[in-house]
Amino acid sequence: MGNLVAIVGRPNVGKSTLFNRLTETRRAIVSDEAGTTRDRQYGKVLWSGRTFSVVDTGGWVVNSDDVFEEQIRRQVAVATEEADIVLFLVDVKNGITDLDDEVSDILRRSDVPVILVANKADESADVFQASEFYRLGLGDPVPVSAATGSGTGDLLDLIVSKLPEDTAPQEEENIPHFAVVGRPNVGKSSLINAFIGEERNIVTDIAGTTRDAVSTRYTKFGFDFYLVDTAGIRKKKKVNEDLEYYSVLRSIRAIESADVAILMIDATRGIGTQDMNIFQIIQRNAVGLVVVVNKWDIAADKSKEAQDYFVDTIRSRMAPFTDFPIIFASALTKQRIFKVLETAKDVYLHRVTKVPTPKLNDYLLPIIEETPPPATKGKYIKIKYCTQLPNTRVPSFAFFANLPQYVKEPYRRFLENKIREKWNFSGTPINVFIRHK
Repeated sequence: MGNLVAIVGRPNVGKSTLFNRLTETRRAIVSDEAGTTRDRQYGKVLWSGRTFSVVDTGGWVVNSDDVFEEQIRRQVAVATEEADIVLFLVDVKNGITDLDDEVSDILRRSDVPVILVANKADESADVFQASEFYRLGLGDPVPVSAATGSGTGDLLDLIVSKLPEDTAPQEEENIPHFAVVGRPNVGKSSLINAFIGEERNIVTDIAGTTRDAVSTRYTKFGFDFYLVDTAGIRKKKKVNEDLEYYSVLRSIRAIESADVAILMIDATRGIGTQDMNIFQIIQRNAVGLVVVVNKWDIAADKSKEAQDYFVDTIRSRMAPFTDFPIIFASALTKQRIFKVLETAKDVYLHRVTKVPTPKLNDYLLPIIEETPPPATKGKYIKIKYCTQLPNTRVPSFAFFANLPQYVKEPYRRFLENKIREKWNFSGTPINVFIRHK
């Protein structure tokens, strides 16, 4: 089960910059305007042989004066509930503010490990300023400059030293894990209850730590899989907590331990920003995908045209990955719910499909000869041979070329589409690598 590290702090202390530095991306929108981070920030870090997820909570702050501080308090409260480690970011240049005091108060009362990070220590003189933050009662401040990267190696060492060991019980190999995910009130619990029904004897719960998703072994109607469930694992301490933020953190837990994600979308509400946030987490983890449009029984318009419009909208929003099944269902009336299970099982089998090398070459080489990669800088690119790579998490194909560095992303997508046209990889991502011959 993956470990989750949450970055918290008041606006403008550099949460997005630190997120970018730790995950080595430029995904966050960084600006001096307070509250400019709009994207839900989620990334993965590999350091000293350990992998963990990082969430930048700044993405959940609503830019409105009357709720600004209350929002931050709520984000911190949810982070202490869900994360394995909280990074509390403060600003060396500004010193301690009232809001820093309030946040540290919440963190001191929680039982989650907290690392106090004194950011913007860009010069050696700033490092001495960090000592002021001892007053927050959260131990040694770690001075860093997220902007230059100074001190971030020490910070990563400290994070890894505090990560809990993976103590979850071992589950049987080669049995698929399906995760039911989606925004709040989309019907996840109803779908899980519809799957499991009243016959609890078919169920064995394998729980990890309190913060982990729970795997339920399902052996009924010829199925055998683990259902990764995130609903109702922990009692909610606050009724008014930010449900949307909470559900994204929960989705991360479920998706990281799944082979196939069943992404539920509400037919009465359409596809929204949070559906896209969860879809992006599925993509970044290279997990199989089945989209379920739930509550189809109460949709205002159930015509074939309405269904086609829904399908087109979903595929266009999720492009360029469009080869995945979409099922219109109702967890409440149990309409097509077994179709959901059958499709998830099919997607799992697509992930382990192996294409023999001779068949791959017989089919693809004539296509490549007819439509070769575009010449670049007067150089002609020749692809001589291709093969599927063994022992990969998702189907991965290597194409051997004389000048691999000149093969651009559109041509890689062309090759992927040709593979998908011939072999059924519906619902699973594919990797296409161009290597030197």
